[in-house]
Amino acid sequence: MPSTAPEPHRTPAPENAAEAAGAHRPWTVAVLGPGGVGGLLAALLSRAGHRVICLAGETTAKALRENGIRVRSEPFGDFTAEVEADTVLREPVDLCVVAVKHTSLDEALERVPAAVLGPDALVLPLLNGVEHTGALRDRYGHDRVAAGVIRVESARVAPGVIEHGSPFADIDLAGGTARPLTEVAAVLEAAGLRARVAESETAILWAKLAFLAPFALLTTRYGTGAGPVRTEHREELLALIEETTAVGRAEGAPLDAARSVAMFDACPAGMRSSMQRDAEAGRPLELDAIGGAVLRAAERHGIAVPTATRLVAEVGAL
Repeated sequence: MPSTAPEPHRTPAPENAAEAAGAHRPWTVAVLGPGGVGGLLAALLSRAGHRVICLAGETTAKALRENGIRVRSEPFGDFTAEVEADTVLREPVDLCVVAVKHTSLDEALERVPAAVLGPDALVLPLLNGVEHTGALRDRYGHDRVAAGVIRVESARVAPGVIEHGSPFADIDLAGGTARPLTEVAAVLEAAGLRARVAESETAILWAKLAFLAPFALLTTRYGTGAGPVRTEHREELLALIEETTAVGRAEGAPLDAARSVAMFDACPAGMRSSMQRDAEAGRPLELDAIGGAVLRAAERHGIAVPTATRLVAEVGAL
């Protein structure tokens, strides 16, 4: 999804020969949750020459072992990538991408035992919301877990079949010291993604949530794409952006409501949120991780968010 924060610092080149070598040798990467986001990353990393182990239920794992991951994408092309797949991680890795829904996070993490990860493994969560990094660090250790956000529209239409619909796939990283983030960013960039390292975890997490909360709540509430939201429901959109921006600023993120509005106006008219897709498919919603996180932060800072409060209730009632 388009960023709503000032541009983080561009990823610098690796600082020394050892770091450069680490960024360019083949890695072993675990991907927990090979859905729309995880499946796309798994396929791109495999195509770039890395060993990829997807972690999922037995049915999905079997499909991936037999057929690989098929990607349909305008910027990346249509291709099939071979991956390994299992129901649990059984060996150390360099990087573990966590790309499951918040609604299944606790159960999914059982597939990644902390003792198996390896001393230099970095856990990179690409989840919606802002509250998950603490739980992951309690489980795997503070230094092992980075903060990450991805802006992309990508959906799993069948096990191992990914449709990437946005012209972008951008990742921002911050925190985590088990492995240099410039090294991680270099691996992601070499696979075709745009990866950047930022100084502030709070800034990148709230930059995404300040866009995602209005986008997800309004597209889900009205069952429509970004285009109708910004025209037919613009008053609510502007109010919701103002509220989430105020809360994010109180949390310490340098957000700009006008920039958020401009980014929303630049979205493809038919762009839909993952929450909307989940609602249409009858799947559990990440309402608490997205809308609930805004309401809890607002309460902590004593900020009134009437539009967000109403929309969270209305989406919950759906």
